[in-house]
Amino acid sequence: MALLELKNLQVALEDGTEIVKGVDLAVDTDQIHAVMGPNGSGKSTLAYALMGHPAYQITGGHILFDGEDVTELGADLRAQRGLFLAFQYPHAIPGVTVTSFLRSAINAIRKARSGEDDPIPIPEFRKDMMGAMERLRIPRELAQRYVNDGFSGGEKKRVEILQMALLKPRIAVLDETDSGLDIDALKVVAGGVRE
Repeated sequence: MALLELKNLQVALEDGTEIVKGVDLAVDTDQIHAVMGPNGSGKSTLAYALMGHPAYQITGGHILFDGEDVTELGADLRAQRGLFLAFQYPHAIPGVTVTSFLRSAINAIRKARSGEDDPIPIPEFRKDMMGAMERLRIPRELAQRYVNDGFSGGEKKRVEILQMALLKPRIAVLDETDSGLDIDALKVVAGGVRE
């Protein structure tokens, strides 16, 4: 059994327009799969549906994660199980710093896994975050800025990969991670993904 299995997955928009028409896919640990197709073919729709975005309705088929049917679960429960989505165009969250956002996300996953509040100690979090930021060549001052607010394309993508590095998902879905990156930023992001 694969870690992630899509069985005849069908996805429609809220207005009923069917976009994904029966996808079968099995992804196991340490495997990389690339889903390719022309613009408008449903790649992003598939990614959003995998994470449980409410604007995308699963009209048929199943999503199995580690043998569990997660088709009806919300995005938060999927994330707690180890699914992660790096957006093609990450949204800004004015008023929430990168540091606060990341620590809150880590603590939510820790609570879900242990069943009780188990916040990451601040020194441990700081050490992990600063180490990951250094590896991804993210300037330290970015940690105190609001999430993606006024960020360049490269900064947004680096912060997405920083999230992935700190959350340590079991499966990561990267939606056109190269969008908006120059060659230097692409090399840094690719290195972060490999790591």
